[in-house]
Amino acid sequence: MLKRRGQSWLVFLWLVTIAWLPTAVHAEPARWNLDPDHSTIEFRVTHMVISKSTGRFMDYAGFIDLDTEDGTVTAIEATIKAESVNTNHLKRDTHLRNAEFLDVKLYPTIAYKMKNYKKTSEGFTAVGDLTLHGVTKEVTLAGRYNGATKDPWGNIRAGFNAEGKFNRKDFGMVWNKTLDNGGLVVSDEVQIRLDIECIKAKP
Repeated sequence: MLKRRGQSWLVFLWLVTIAWLPTAVHAEPARWNLDPDHSTIEFRVTHMVISKSTGRFMDYAGFIDLDTEDGTVTAIEATIKAESVNTNHLKRDTHLRNAEFLDVKLYPTIAYKMKNYKKTSEGFTAVGDLTLHGVTKEVTLAGRYNGATKDPWGNIRAGFNAEGKFNRKDFGMVWNKTLDNGGLVVSDEVQIRLDIECIKAKP
């Protein structure tokens, strides 16, 4: 009986000790809202085979759910106003907004929603649904999480860079003209570059 009481006491002490030991706690992913004042959503296409034309979207919103302890992202969502396309050329921007390209009156928004995230030796890959010109297709972004910092006004900011590409014909944008040498005025492939800064949402 004394032996059993002694064993029970030792078990009790062991449980109390374990309860007070520090445990590894993983932070829950927090919501980080995209800061459009310090972000860039850029695209590039090959023009006349010999050069690149670059444009941006100026009006957008979105968020990232991020665990800063290990740089894991669990959600990315963004909505872009198609009409905000800007290539610094009024005639070209008007053409991009019409029915031959973005058709902004019929499809006023572009959206991206991540479905899968994977860390790589160089950063991460994010696979998500891009909805553009009324069509939804998977697009892969490859990028890097650059860390987080506190700004002078008390906000916590995080930064990302990412790149991807897609074929505009997959989204129903087929306008083109053939050059004398057999090349195309505008490439089918569209390259994407993102420089994103986010602000941690306050409770």
